[in-house]
Amino acid sequence: MRVEAMPARRGWGSAAALVLVAGAAVISSGLGIRQTFGIFLQPFSADRALPITVFAFAVALHNLVWGMAQPIAGAAADRFGSAAVVALGALAYAAGLALTSVAHGSLLVIVGIGLLTGIGISCTSFGVVLPAVSRIVSPERRSVAAGVVSAGGSVGQMAIVPAAQGAISHGGVEFGLLCLAAFALLVAPLGLLLDRRAAVPAPATASGARPVGLRQALVEAASHPGYRLLTLGFFTCGFQLAFIVTHLPGYLVTCGISPALGASALAVVGLFNIVGSWGCGWLGARYPMQHLLGWVYLLRAAAIVAFILLPKSELGVLVFAAAMGVLWLGTVPLTSGLIGRMFGVTHMGTLFGVAFMSHQIGSFLGAWLGGVMFDLTGSYVGFWWLTAAAGLFAALVNFPIDERARLKPA
Repeated sequence: MRVEAMPARRGWGSAAALVLVAGAAVISSGLGIRQTFGIFLQPFSADRALPITVFAFAVALHNLVWGMAQPIAGAAADRFGSAAVVALGALAYAAGLALTSVAHGSLLVIVGIGLLTGIGISCTSFGVVLPAVSRIVSPERRSVAAGVVSAGGSVGQMAIVPAAQGAISHGGVEFGLLCLAAFALLVAPLGLLLDRRAAVPAPATASGARPVGLRQALVEAASHPGYRLLTLGFFTCGFQLAFIVTHLPGYLVTCGISPALGASALAVVGLFNIVGSWGCGWLGARYPMQHLLGWVYLLRAAAIVAFILLPKSELGVLVFAAAMGVLWLGTVPLTSGLIGRMFGVTHMGTLFGVAFMSHQIGSFLGAWLGGVMFDLTGSYVGFWWLTAAAGLFAALVNFPIDERARLKPA
């Protein structure tokens, strides 16, 4: 039987509003906690007499585990609901942080930060939350809802990092990690709110057809040129952002600028990401999302080129950070919105998870290869140009995406 789409409504219903708030809180907590890893790097290594490379490798592994586990977490949420997945992720997150707090050897750090928190973030981030949000709103409002949740998530990121820094200053790294572990446990009940349903169900697929099986959905996605291009562009997104967030402070030092400005720049990125995520979601409901993605990547490339060529100053760095913040995670509501439009929401967690795995592989390479190039050449300039070229490439592969649905009736 064909299920009709929900008509667009002027405001959010109470159920949808509750899911949006819960989704923003879950993403805020998950992403906010992982944003603190950088401030633990130096004090943890000094406190435990461990090489910095141990903690740095654990963080890199965290990114890879997040990407590899995301399709599994998304598939589990598609089948069993978000409540169990978010609760499991919160427990894994808390366990990883608590284990790291008592670790005095490299193995426990790698297991705690690299493995357990990687599993935790995969269950408490975009791949689980955005499909739940998409299921409770009409198709016309999915990108707006994703933008609202992504923007709300940025608020938490801005709040948790200074709170963690205060905990470290007050009680040391062990106290700071235990505080974060306790905070992660508070996320566990929020998954119950994500499983609420709208009064009128949304269509199972973008074309109104009956749901298809997971295997068929994966086969259809793999054969869809638009999905392949979208996933390739998402790889570039991770590549760019991981390089910037990891190496911008170090690059500024090579330019004779205080690393403190790098920390301020990253905070500015988070602030303007609120505007960018909401704005991209809002625009995605009004214009072709693949074209918006192309412009996001193209503007990123232009901002990076301008940053390379212009003289470095405090004002210039902060303007660059603001521009990148507007373009930072606006790709998330647009990417999830395109996947929902092409394939519906039945298997959206799995399909977004596969695309996000590509994003995280790019993140690993961007962070790691940026350091490798600096070690080999003593300069970041060449990699900045590579990052700009990657933005141009991503724009070229996103503009021609055909968003028409390809899933067939079961």
